[in-house]
Amino acid sequence: MSTTDETAAPAPGPETGREAIIRAARRAFTLKPYAEVTMRGIAAAAGVSPSLIVKRFGSKEALFNTVVDFRPAAAELFDAPLPGLGRHLVLTMLDLRDRLRGDPLLRVVFSLGIEDERTLLRARFRAEVTDRLAALLTGPDARLRAELVAGQLLGLGATLSLHRPDGATAHADAARLAELYAPGIQHLVDGA
Repeated sequence: MSTTDETAAPAPGPETGREAIIRAARRAFTLKPYAEVTMRGIAAAAGVSPSLIVKRFGSKEALFNTVVDFRPAAAELFDAPLPGLGRHLVLTMLDLRDRLRGDPLLRVVFSLGIEDERTLLRARFRAEVTDRLAALLTGPDARLRAELVAGQLLGLGATLSLHRPDGATAHADAARLAELYAPGIQHLVDGA
């Protein structure tokens, strides 16, 4: 499992420029209020020209809306039958972290934007992740269980971020992490 930083050089491929821009924008919008983020700063961090950002996204607002969209990650995370969802969630989180070179969910916790931006980010996370999961769960306390599963996923992401590059989690393979972490998540999914 790779735990490279979001600022690492992008991997070669057809979406390299777009993915580098999104990674740089995620980092910028997480670390600074919206008003302080510039297209030039994102372009410099991504190693592209500001005109490429405008060509790909149109505006800073459109780029921000792309960055705060949790739906693509949620679609992958919840694409499994409920009986095996816990394991799927862990393995998919690890895969997304590797592919995106950063955690797809943690920005909701660490955003330093002004209150309106943080409120928007939290509202989107609730609607696109927690509410979507709650709608999939059966049995009592579906909303509560969905919130607790989301917390478990955020905790996994935080643990992996805190202990990289030399912690035990950085050196454990995905199957072992899923073996240890997924049963607790599955318990919440099942509502047992």
